[in-house]
Parts: sequence; structure tokens; C-alpha cells
Amino acid sequence: MADLQGTHAVEVRGDVVTKRYKEEKPGAAEREWRALTLLARYAPGLAPRPISNEGGVTMSRIDGVPLRGLADAPAHAADLATALAELHAAVPPQVLAGVPVRRWGPQALAGQVGQWCEQWQPRDPAADRAVSEGRRWLERWRPSEGDPPVLGAGDGNLANFLWDGERVRIVDFEDSGRSDRVYELAELSQHVSMWVDGEVDVLRHVELTAAERARLRECSRLHALTWLFLLSGEGPRNPPGTFRRQVERVLAVLEA
Repeated sequence: MADLQGTHAVEVRGDVVTKRYKEEKPGAAEREWRALTLLARYAPGLAPRPISNEGGVTMSRIDGVPLRGLADAPAHAADLATALAELHAAVPPQVLAGVPVRRWGPQALAGQVGQWCEQWQPRDPAADRAVSEGRRWLERWRPSEGDPPVLGAGDGNLANFLWDGERVRIVDFEDSGRSDRVYELAELSQHVSMWVDGEVDVLRHVELTAAERARLRECSRLHALTWLFLLSGEGPRNPPGTFRRQVERVLAVLEA
């Protein structure tokens, strides 16, 4: 689940980047360091190279332009899918078995969304309906980890994917950990950055079995509901009307 406020400070010196994390997000440095170390071994070049974990996490700076804000970002959906496939295939299952579950996995996120549903104050008919129907669905759903296990980046923000002119590379692993491919794809596809400035349809470039599509539908509902609450205050980061669009997205995915 994305945090809507900054969780770290970044210092860039030449070809080296150092991230220092806020105390209110414990474990972020450890998660980032673990992911970068694993990817340096199993998928070199896909992510920054880890250099030091003293006083934060120091890593190599990688070239590229964030896909979020890039005018032709939708045209790079296939490149994004390729990068995700490399990430998800990189770490062997026997190694992943020793990696802690990612932050805001299915059970943790379902619990948080359930609390938000209970705390919801009537707002308008469409939003209230989305919350009510979402709560009823959530009460029936049984969150679990899916197969196969993968290293999940933990944050589907399009800004974390950089186009370097030839390929998409990935940064920001402070929420990373063991996950499953479908859950990660659901988070990415429902992230506000994937549609607010123009739909980046990465799922069109991903092959899924019937069972995976069924799980994708359920996980997408969870992530869509998450964004309903995260966007309920609108805020300055997204265009006016973003919350209203999210209400419509939630109702659509609940009816799918």
C-alpha cells in the first residue's frame, strides 16, 4: 500500500544514491537492502546495485525517466510487463522461502480496509454504495498468499519504473518482500498512477490462467477499495475529480 507522504530522504552524489528512512516506517531500510541484494545476484541491472546499508541504504544511480508523467507512458506497457516478469522470475523459490512477507500483504491490507469500512462516515450515495458493497464483499473473502511465490516490489507507483531508452528498470523496494505474482499485478493495475493521467494497461501484456484471473479479480477489488479510502480526501497530488473516478472504478470492479 502506498504511503501518501514521503517516507524517506534521498541524497544523490554523482552515480551514487543514499536513501534515509523515517522512523515511522520501521524496517524499510532492511527490506530495501534485502531486495537490492537479491536482485543484484539474480537479476543484475534490473534495479540499483547495493553499495552500503550504513546510515540508510546507499546504491548506484540508474539512468531513466519515470514512467509516471511520461507523455507516452501507455506505449511502454509491454516494456513494463517485461520488467515485472523478470522481477517475478528472478529469485528462486527456495530463497524466497526465507524472505519475510511483503508489507501490506493480503491479510494485513484486508484488515486495514475492513477498519476503514467500519469508520466510514456517510458522504454521498455513490461513495456510500461503494463502501457498503465493498464491506459485504470483504466479509466473504478469505485473503491468502497465492502461487507461485515471487519477490514483490511492494509499491505499484508508476514513478518507480524508469525507462532508460531500451528497457524499464525498477527502484523503491522499501515495502518489498515475499508475495505472489497475481497480488503484485493487482496492486500495480489498481494504483492511481496507472490510470489518472492515461491508462497504462500492463495486464494486456500478461498471460494468466483461469485460476489466476479469478484471484486477480479478487485482489483487484481489495486494492481498488484501498485507493477509495486513500483518495477520499482528494489532496493536491491528483487532478480534481480523482476520488469520483475511483468510486466508479470500485463499483465496476465489484460488479465484474
